[in-house]
Formats: sequence, C-alpha cells, structure tokens
Amino acid sequence: MNVPSSPPQSRAMAWRICLSGMLALSAAMGIGRFAFTPLLPMMLHEGSLNLQMGGWLATANYLGYFVGAMLCAFHRSNKPVPLIRAGLAATVLLTLAMGLMHNDAMWLAWRFLSGIASAYVFVYTAGWCLQQLTQLRHPELGGVIFCGPGIGIALTGLLTGAMVNAGWLAASGWILFGAIALALAGLIWKTFSFDAGVGAAGAAAQAQQAPEETPELKREVRQQVIAYGMAGFGYIITATFLPVIARQALPGSSWPDFFWPIFGAGVALGAFGATRLPVHGDQRRLLAWSYVMQAAGVALSILLPNAAGFALSCLLLGLPFTAITLFAMREARRLRQSHASSLMGLMTAAYGIGQIAGPLLATALVHSSGSFAPSLWVAVAALLLGAFMYYRLTLSHKLAHRAA
Repeated sequence: MNVPSSPPQSRAMAWRICLSGMLALSAAMGIGRFAFTPLLPMMLHEGSLNLQMGGWLATANYLGYFVGAMLCAFHRSNKPVPLIRAGLAATVLLTLAMGLMHNDAMWLAWRFLSGIASAYVFVYTAGWCLQQLTQLRHPELGGVIFCGPGIGIALTGLLTGAMVNAGWLAASGWILFGAIALALAGLIWKTFSFDAGVGAAGAAAQAQQAPEETPELKREVRQQVIAYGMAGFGYIITATFLPVIARQALPGSSWPDFFWPIFGAGVALGAFGATRLPVHGDQRRLLAWSYVMQAAGVALSILLPNAAGFALSCLLLGLPFTAITLFAMREARRLRQSHASSLMGLMTAAYGIGQIAGPLLATALVHSSGSFAPSLWVAVAALLLGAFMYYRLTLSHKLAHRAA
C-alpha cells in the first residue's frame, strides 16, 4: 500500500484501514466468538448438548480469550500483521471444525483455541488500526473498526433465525458461518499485507520511548485494568444466555429470534455513534456512562421479561458494548502512548477473566435457584461498581489539576 501524498488519499487510506479492521473483528469476534450464542438454543433443542455443557463451552472460549490476551500482553510483537492473518485463518478453520466434528472434548478444544485466535485478532487489529489512523490524522474514525463485532452478531443472529425456520441442524450453521468468515478474511487479506509506519512519522512513533512509570500512572493503570474487567463480567451472562432466557420467558413466541440481532445492531450503531464523540475528551467519563447504560439493560431483562423489555434490554446492552472497548483502548494509548499493545492485552485479559467467571456463576446459580435472575443482579452490581471506579478516576484527575 502506497504512502498517501494528499489529504484525500490520506482519508481514503484511513477508511480502507478502518473498514478492514471492522471486517476482521466481524469475523473473529462476531462469528468466531459470538456465533455460539444464537446457535446454542438450536444445539440444546437437538440434544447435542445440555445447558451445563453449553456453559462449559462458553467458558472454554472465554478462557481461551483470556490466555490469548495474556500472550498478547507479554509477547510484544513489532509485526502484528502476520498475527492478525494467522488469527483470521484459525477462526475460519475452528468455526468449520465445530460443524464437522461432533464430540464434546473436541468442541471444548475448538472453542478454547477459537478464543485464543479472537484475542490475537482483536488486540493486534485494534492496536494496528488505531496506530495507522492516528498517523494518518483520522483518529475519529476508530469507532468504525468496533462496529465489526456488532455487524457479525446481527448477521449470525438473523441467519440463525432463518435456519431455525428452515429446519437446519446447528452443524450446518457452523459450516455456513465458517464459510462467511473465510469470505470476510479474503476481502481484507491484502490490506493486512504491510506493517505500520506511514513514512517518517511511523518510524518516529515506533522509536518513541514508553512514558515514565510514576506511582500515580501505575495506580491508574491498575485501577483501569480492574474496572475494564468488570465490563467483561457484567455483560457476559446476558450475552451468552440471552436467547435461552428469552425463549424460557416467551414460549412459542417468534420474538426471541430477533433479540440477538437487535443486540448486534445496537453494538454497530453504538460504535459508529462513538465516532461523533470528541477524541480528546475524558474517555473515563464516557466509560462510566456506558457501564450505567449496560447495567440498566441487564436490569430490564429481569424487571420486564416481555418482548418490549427484552428488546430494550438488548439495545441498552449493545449500544455501549464495543464503544466501551474503543474508549478503553484509547485510554491504553493515553497511558502508554505508542507502547500500548501490552496494556491493551492486559486489559483484554482482565475482561476475559470476567467472561470466564460469568457463565460458570450463571450455570451454578441456575442449578441452585432455577432462575437466571440472581446471576443477572450480580452482573448489574459489577457494572455499577466499574462505573463508580471510572467516575472516581475522573474526580481524582480534577483534584490533581486543582492542586497543581
């Protein structure tokens, strides 16, 4: 890809980069990670697994995501493009394997490895694309990248509803989604064919030293990692079991087929809407409000277990979903500048820990109480705690400025 020589060329390249990042996340996240959610009711109905095994498969994927994120945090690669490509290829193969091999042990292995692949694609795609957009002086387009998971989620949700109506087996759904992931990877393969550095500006950014690790900076990094982990726990129970919860509450209704696509559409709209927000504003304040919105969405699924309540719940849960990721990754770049990839990996690992704990807690509490409500209330509390942590950071920042 040639270095842009004019503002129009620079903007065209920026759009190519962010759209390629969007499609990469559609494949790795929307399909590689979240296609399991709409397919889970099909697999339960067919009897190919039970709810407990479904929880273990979800946990295996989130455990893989955590392992992948930790590898990204400690494996500081200066060549992200080969890792992005490898992750996309693995996503395609592992999604196809879910449909071709019917064995619980193999399924656990495929979902675990798929989690690792999606973490690599997410961390390195986000870092690489945001770096390129910053160098091209179009950082405001970063939100477009994070529309990807929402588009993938909406697509898999709508297609799964059509499969149910057509009487498809879940195995055929996995194979179809693997083929779609292959097509998406093929579309963007050439974009991910060069490595960072837009001229001298890129070389200067790579040579830049990491900021000094003051006690205050270390404390804020630690608090932000913990607060970001709360988001992983807070959303995952609803995002994993939403179709199951909705079908239990609305037996015989066709509405449950639309809730997951509504969630995906909300994710895409929220990420795109984030491009209209100021890049240089306090992202922690935006994070606090986003957590409150998700907490309200989870609470609605408990308080209003009807079609309108679930639809609004999905929308409130989805709108800030990847916007939270965008704001958090911007915070990682603010705290660590051009050396942000390891912090992005660490934050993603904390998010992964929350995702691992969520399905395990939900299945345990459903087994003991017969309801998803107790685990959903715990999720609401976790999101509100994360919001408070970010809000407190904005207050400490203001106090520090006043004292100075």
